[in-house]
Amino acid sequence: MVAADGRGVAVVTGGSAGLGRSIVRELAERGWDVAVLARGRDGIDGAVSDVARSGRRGLAVSVDVSDAEAVDRAAAEVEDTLGPIDLWVNNVMSGTIAPFLDTSADDFDRATAVTYLGTVNGTRAALRRMRDRDRGHVIQIGSALAHRGIPLQAAYCGAKHAVHGFTDAVVSELTHEKSSIAVSIVDMPALNTTQFGWVKSGFSRHPQPVPPIFQPEVGARAVADVADRPRRRTWVGESTVGLILGTRVAGRFLDWYLAKNAWEGQFAPDSDASDSPPNLYEPVAGDHGAHGAFDDRAWNGSPQTWAIRHRAPLYAAASAAIVGAIAGAASLVRRP
Repeated sequence: MVAADGRGVAVVTGGSAGLGRSIVRELAERGWDVAVLARGRDGIDGAVSDVARSGRRGLAVSVDVSDAEAVDRAAAEVEDTLGPIDLWVNNVMSGTIAPFLDTSADDFDRATAVTYLGTVNGTRAALRRMRDRDRGHVIQIGSALAHRGIPLQAAYCGAKHAVHGFTDAVVSELTHEKSSIAVSIVDMPALNTTQFGWVKSGFSRHPQPVPPIFQPEVGARAVADVADRPRRRTWVGESTVGLILGTRVAGRFLDWYLAKNAWEGQFAPDSDASDSPPNLYEPVAGDHGAHGAFDDRAWNGSPQTWAIRHRAPLYAAASAAIVGAIAGAASLVRRP
């Protein structure tokens, strides 16, 4: 079922726009056939066209990932059309921008159902098919905010924390079974995606990712690198590393710092709210691509992520330097 020069069959949930769209493109360019699962027909058709331009096979499946049975049917359609699923990327997310007590229970539940249960449902559908074959790879798209919650995003932060706990439990079960299936989490920084024009907000100002902001291609390359060389955890971007390590060593300081800076930092300066309808319950019509409204402020690369990609030669160089230093020191000791 896979072309001789192909990598296999990949599924990307939430692949119609934003980071997911970039992941679809990156995987196709690296030789994967890609099934795109999302709600909006225009976006998934556009993503499949991207796959075709890379010379790979694509499949568009319109599905709400909060519906477990629908996700399982989508997985069956992928395997019937493209072949056995080798890689499943749980990228889909949703959220709100509002204080917790000003967020309705329905909105909170919906954001949780998409972001957390969507990941659960995708993982279940993937593992049901990979388990008997004893091969495959599931990648969860995490966030720096899975390690440290920030104001105004309680639903999203809670869901991403839950993804980590759920994934740890699943990995333990697979380890108990001596399974060869790989499961990874890739934690993202703030990205310039379409979500900030679509998020349901309780404010009259345009939301933004908390700077520094990276282009979605930075995250997509990291995901594709993990697909190439599976590793359990990956942190993308210097800001992600800083927030996670800062939480571990200076949690109380971050309580104060985020209370002081993260609220205002989530709004674009001198901008009104987006006139696009929120996508919490219904997809936004049209094909919107990968980038959001912050191209002028987004970084196209990350030295930290580059180092992860090239870690093997870097480790080799570091090892050689250490060996050389030891040899040099030993020669000095031996001198009369």
